[in-house]
Amino acid sequence: MLVTAGPTHEAVDSVRYLGNTSSGRMGFALAEAAAAAGHRVTLVAGPVHLATPRGVLREDVVSAREMLTAVREAFAEADALFMCAAVADWRPRRRRRGKWRKEDVESEVATLELVRNPDILANIARRKGSRLVVGFALETGAGLRRAREKMLRKGTDYIVLNDTSALGSARTRATLLDRDGGARLLRGGTKRAVARELVKLLDHS
Repeated sequence: MLVTAGPTHEAVDSVRYLGNTSSGRMGFALAEAAAAAGHRVTLVAGPVHLATPRGVLREDVVSAREMLTAVREAFAEADALFMCAAVADWRPRRRRRGKWRKEDVESEVATLELVRNPDILANIARRKGSRLVVGFALETGAGLRRAREKMLRKGTDYIVLNDTSALGSARTRATLLDRDGGARLLRGGTKRAVARELVKLLDHS
């Protein structure tokens, strides 16, 4: 089983980056639950400050492109992927050398040109064959519809939908969507409890 967790950081200069507030707790809880259930687990983690769960092989990465490389390599030997990581959608077109100082910009407005990062989930799902691929979606507003569209567009078997209350928290409100149109609330409240429910998907794949 392969799990990704945490954010990615996309360097602006030598001291700044684009990122998000993902804590990585959901992915680490999944890796822990899967290892406890007897699965061999590889965890590809973005920049987080969490202890490696017992029995889990961990690989640390920083950027989206580094994560894509690590996931491609690990998925070659995996039966399932749980893509929990909150990968940055964009990165600066170029990383500035040294520190970008305000004194270097004459106007009161600065422009940062961005380019799209690779879509790791879609890239891997195209090559999954009969293997299980589970994506995660953090949405606001009409989240159920967007999460289902994401599942179909990216070719995953399931999507786990949660909202912004999950960011940085040990708790989450999660709904599991499947390709047959089903939607099941994952009860328990904590990310560890949700992780134990999600690991059960491996028994049916």
